[in-house]
Formats: sequence, C-alpha cells, structure tokens
Amino acid sequence: MTDQEIIAQWQAQDAPLLPVLHAIHDRDGYLSDDAIRAVSKGLGIPLAELFGTVTFYHHFARSKPGHSAPRVCTGNVCSLNGGLEILEALKSEGATPMPCSGRCDDMVPVLRGDQVLVGHTADTLQHRPTPIPAPNSGGLEECVFRHIRAPQRNTLAGFRATSGYAGLEKAVTSSPADLVALITDSKLAGRGGAGFPTGLKWKAVAEASGVPKSIVCNADEGEPGCFKDRAIMDFDPHALLEGMLLAAYATGAPRGFIYLRYEYPETARSLQTAIDEAAAAGFLGENILGVSGFHFHLRIIRGAGAYICGEEGSLLNSMEGKHPFPRNRPPFPVTHGFEDLPTVVNNVETLASASHIARKGAEWYRGLGLGEHVGTKVISLSGDIQRPGNYEVPFGFSLQTLLHDWAGGPPPGRNIQAVTMAGLSGGFLAGDDLDVTLDEPCIRSKGSFLGAGGIMVFDDSRDMVQVAHDAMAFFAHESCGKCFPCRIGTQRLTERLNGLGPKKFPAWQEEVNDIGSVMKATSACGLGMAAPLVTESLLRYFPDAIELHLSPPQ
Repeated sequence: MTDQEIIAQWQAQDAPLLPVLHAIHDRDGYLSDDAIRAVSKGLGIPLAELFGTVTFYHHFARSKPGHSAPRVCTGNVCSLNGGLEILEALKSEGATPMPCSGRCDDMVPVLRGDQVLVGHTADTLQHRPTPIPAPNSGGLEECVFRHIRAPQRNTLAGFRATSGYAGLEKAVTSSPADLVALITDSKLAGRGGAGFPTGLKWKAVAEASGVPKSIVCNADEGEPGCFKDRAIMDFDPHALLEGMLLAAYATGAPRGFIYLRYEYPETARSLQTAIDEAAAAGFLGENILGVSGFHFHLRIIRGAGAYICGEEGSLLNSMEGKHPFPRNRPPFPVTHGFEDLPTVVNNVETLASASHIARKGAEWYRGLGLGEHVGTKVISLSGDIQRPGNYEVPFGFSLQTLLHDWAGGPPPGRNIQAVTMAGLSGGFLAGDDLDVTLDEPCIRSKGSFLGAGGIMVFDDSRDMVQVAHDAMAFFAHESCGKCFPCRIGTQRLTERLNGLGPKKFPAWQEEVNDIGSVMKATSACGLGMAAPLVTESLLRYFPDAIELHLSPPQ
C-alpha cells in the first residue's frame, strides 16, 4: 500500500497516528522523511510537531536497516546476565540497546522485526513462549491466576469452559449502577501502581457528561522488572476483554482501546485473535448479549517504546497523536480523558480482577487478603533468584516467604543483598527491612512502595552503587523532558553515581539529598517524584559502598 492508501485507511478512525506510523514502519522497515511529510499532510499535523513526536519513541527507526536490526535488552536484570555481551556480539548486524522489555523472567530478550528471541549468549538465541505462571507453593486461593493454567484458557472455548464471560452475563441482568456498587464493595483498587479505587473511577465516568465515553486498558507495562500483564494477556486474554466489557456496561462507554507496549509483538497477535473470537461470538459489537443499547467496539493501539507512556496522561496524549508529555491534573481522565471526554483508564491486572469479581462476588474478593488487607497482587519476581516468574499473593503476604519458600531463594552459596520495589520506582529494600509484608502500609513505612509489583533481587555479588547508577541512568534516559526538575535532576543524580561531583561523602550526601528533595516536590509526574528513592535507599542501606566508590583504595 502507498503512504496515501495507508493514511486513508486510518484517518477517519479514532487515534489514527500510531497505526499509520506502524503500518509504514512495517512496510519499509523505517520512517523516511518523505513518509513523515506524507503523514503530516494527510493527518494535518505540523511537520515539526510530528517529527518531534516520531523521534521521541525508541522503536521508530529513521534509517535502514531499521526494523530488521536486532534490539537487545540492556535493562537492570538483563545487563547483569548477558545483555551487554549479546549487544556487543550483534553490533555487526546493527544491534542497538533497548530499555527493559518486560521479559525479566526469561532472559535476554532480543527483538528482530516482530519476533522475540531469548538466550544468555548471541549464539543461543531462540524463540520461547511466555512462561506460564507456576502454581503457588502455599495452596492459597488466587483471583487473577485462578484459571490461567487451564488448558486452552487463551481461546474462547477454553475461557468459556472455565466460566468465562459468566460474570458479564450475570452483570447485564441488573443495572449498570448495581455493577458499579459491586466493584466498589469489593474494594478493588488499581493494580498498575496508583491504587485508586476502581469502583469510584467507574462511578465518576458513569456520572460524567460528554459522549462518547471510552475504556482504555493501560497495557504499556514499561516499569523495569514488571512482566505480569504479558502473562495475563498471553494466557488469559478474554479475562481482560471481559473486564473491559464490564467497565463499558457500567459506564455506558461504546469504545475501548488496549494501549499495548511495542515490545510485546506476539501478545499483539494473540490479543487480536481473542478480540476477533469475542466479536464473532457476539461479545463485542452492537446490542451485546441481547441488551439493547449495550454497544462496545475494541481496538489495539500499539505503542512505540516510551516508558513515560505508562503514565495515563502521556498514554492518552500518545493515543491522540500528540507528543506524549504527562498532562496537568486536574482535570482528570474521568471527565477529560481521551479526546477530552470521560475515560476509564485501568491496567490489565485490574480489569482481569474485575472479571472474576463479577462472577464470584465482592465478599469473596475481600476475603482473599490476609488480616485486614483486601484481595491479591501479582508480583513479578526476577534477578538473582532461583525461580523467577509471576506469583499471585494475598496482600499482607511475607516477602521472605515469597523469596525463599516459593521462589527458591538466591543462587547456591549466595545471600540476598537487596531487592527493588515497584520495579525500580520504589528504590531498594535491604537488611532488616526485607522482613516486610507485601502491602502498601508496611512497605511505605520503610520509605518505599509496592506499586505495580515488580521486584528485582540482587545477591551479595552485586555492586549496589553500580545497580543504582544503572537504575538512575534508565530514569534519565526515559525522562520526557517536560519539566526541568526531572529532566535535569535525573541527569545530575546519574552523574553523582558515576563519580562526578563532591568527592567527600558528607558533601556528596547533602547534594544528592538536595537534588532529590527538589525533584520530589516539583516534578510534573511520578517519574521525577519516584527516581530519588533510588539514591535515598542507597544512602540508607549502603553508605559504606558509596564512600568506597567516592574514595577507592589506592
């Protein structure tokens, strides 16, 4: 197809820019100057603005070999397990590094076109499917993973065989307000990191004026160390679709979008298969399940590689074809979301949980937590641990039990030195603070937070100053640049961890704390607010390592 034919195919649809760019990129392997000019003219986007947007994303190549050149994960876990060596070995093929690509449980991922290969060396790269979550060792009842291991669960037939879409069928026999009340009563909160009550969000969109409303699934999952959503989408995609349909029924939204991270090309194909199956069976489209006026149409919008697009304002701007900067809030997406209209933005785990809650009930879900805690959380565990993978645990569960009893502990002969929380965003926990329970109140009392649930493990062979440096370098690389506290602060903290700045520990500590305080107080979004937790926790647990780094022995 020509540029003009591709543009004509998409320009009348919602959110056309990214699909147009992907279609041209897939056709040519890169985005030429002529193609960008054609898109600018066809979609009415100023050329300078479009060029700035295109070059913001990591995976839109601007020259050959472009799309076909290998991209090697050099994220915080993969760089310690062969990623840098694979990158060097593939340099002759035009290999480039990419940030954490959501495959920390099965390293090291290399993208060649739209194929994902994994291996610890360049000559052992092979295709392997997403690892299925192992049954938990404690025999505890699960929510999200309740049926994920059932045969053919990723197909409509397999999903229906394990009570799939029963929750939706039950919900439409009562009113949308009753469904909102059920989700509210369950106390389900956002599982992407923010923890906002899901029922309250759905209620706000249902009551907001302005149409058409939208349901947006945030499947960008760009936080290093997080790979749970990929497992849900690969093995239980219809649970996600059912959750989105429930949100649509509750709010009256007729359109939905799954914003999927670029690094999951195989997931894109399996999701599209599930969408096609659901549409053919009458679960998507017009008058769903015979309910007059219950219409819902669903599309995948594939991202192009930008960590900041996991932030909901950046994601919405990206969908709209704008530069993906975070939005100022208020107003919030519940009233001014996609196209400034009421929008539910939930992540994959949240929506999949709603699918089970609609069938099993609010009281059942509340009872899954330990003590006074409600529900469950999927933890993505990676790094120096014998059995990395995704584990669904009740809130209030012991971190030590997860690490040692369920995941097998560190490699033989090693001890766990530290773990990251919330992927990288929560900084480190170490020492006695590893004796925490997996819930926000306990972890926040240690100066960190659980967030999206990614935990990377580092044993006592690792240089924690170097680990912290790599983490801060990631944030510096991924800062969108909208606000100067984050744009400059992440760079300055990376430099300090790289040996620049004061050479005496007290002065170094004072300067680093000062930079971090400004970032936390004045950054425009969570990236700049969370990044200083890396240096704060490094100072808390490893001051001797910092002093040695500043003044190495002669």
